[in-house]
Amino acid sequence: MPLHPSWQDIAVRLLLTLAAGAVIGFDRERGHAAGLRTTMLMCLAASVAMIEANLLLGTTGKAPDSFTAMDVLRLPLGILSGVGFIGAGAILRRGAMVTGVTTAATLWTVTVIGLCLGSGEIGLGIAATVLSGVVLWMLKQLELFIAHNRRATLTVKSNGEALLEPIVQAALAPAGYRATTMGMTYASEPRSTTMRFEVHWKDTQESAPPTAILRQLEERSDITLVAWAD
Repeated sequence: MPLHPSWQDIAVRLLLTLAAGAVIGFDRERGHAAGLRTTMLMCLAASVAMIEANLLLGTTGKAPDSFTAMDVLRLPLGILSGVGFIGAGAILRRGAMVTGVTTAATLWTVTVIGLCLGSGEIGLGIAATVLSGVVLWMLKQLELFIAHNRRATLTVKSNGEALLEPIVQAALAPAGYRATTMGMTYASEPRSTTMRFEVHWKDTQESAPPTAILRQLEERSDITLVAWAD
């Protein structure tokens, strides 16, 4: 970093910072917790912190009555550490599904890009922005063709006479579903058995409940309840 950056140099860094935050934030604007303004502000905050450290870089020594020495690079380091708390707030767990991990990683990435551009490493910052755009845009299309592990919870209740596990396994297996028993509840009055299954399968996209299989189970006279929850 130059010891005495000019105002023109600082202006270029800030403009490139806003552009980088906008490029990455444009993808996150569609249905994500952290959108365009969030990524731009975080990138800008990191860049300003690094520019401030750059401006203070020429500060040397300490006053005779001072017990501490100034470490100007602690300022951007604190910014980078603080992003971890913001990213953690974007991660949510809903049952067995965890969401927001990519958003948290995006916030971390734009912060690092802001630090690069704020320090004057223009080439590195632009390269990181381009690569981040490739990961967020192009690889998203590739993910549509990759089969992911899916899971849901199936609850089945019988009148107490039927053996539910082989019935459920026989209904799900031909369609490529696997069922694992999670628990069973038995009631004597009126006599009934309720079992919960964790259903696993692979699919390239979020799937709707297998209505044909659920209807097949519901039509059995010995089954009184069928419930599916993602």
